[in-house]
Amino acid sequence: MIIAVIRTILLYMLILLAIRMMGKRQIGEMQTSELVVTLLMSNIATIPMQDTEQSLFSGVIPIMILLVCEILLSYLMLKKGKVRKLVCGKPVIIINNGTIDQKAMRDLRMSTEDLFEQLRQKDVFDITEVAFAIVETNGQVSLLKKAENDTLTAKDLRLSKKPKELNVTVISDGSYSPSSMKLCGWDKARIRRILQQEQLKLKDVFIMTANCGGQYNIIRKERA
Repeated sequence: MIIAVIRTILLYMLILLAIRMMGKRQIGEMQTSELVVTLLMSNIATIPMQDTEQSLFSGVIPIMILLVCEILLSYLMLKKGKVRKLVCGKPVIIINNGTIDQKAMRDLRMSTEDLFEQLRQKDVFDITEVAFAIVETNGQVSLLKKAENDTLTAKDLRLSKKPKELNVTVISDGSYSPSSMKLCGWDKARIRRILQQEQLKLKDVFIMTANCGGQYNIIRKERA
């Protein structure tokens, strides 16, 4: 039993490491090759987990081979556009200048329900508002609204706006976040002074955000 637990933990950590090396993507953002490798690695890992008579390397070696193949393929796709097009395909325009390309939708086997679902996820509920819609290689739809339906920006109105400051979390659940502190130019001494002013201790802070402009916001931790 203990051996099975140890093998499971080791394979779990190996899968996490492999996916981390492949890059940070959500399932819906994965390219075809990444999704296939992820599914294969998960299935391969279950064999030595369930059958303790199988060598641990019977799972580790195939997983490492798949990981190396995926990294090499990613490198080739980065350098060779033809390889990327062969593996991932290419973006397809399904709405061109306000006109739906029905042939392109049939080629993609994309139903009208699929199209409207994607549009609704982009906050578009009237298809006549769309000038261009493109199905990306990961299956997501990118769109451009018609000029008369697009949201006005400060640039359109010729208004000047102050640049926004990036707010980062410098304290999370009573612990400092060094990487975020470095990003906004804050240090522990500065944060301690603010906590003293607010009559708070580090353990009393649930979230504290700050920016380069010196602004901050504190959310106190609720008592259990």
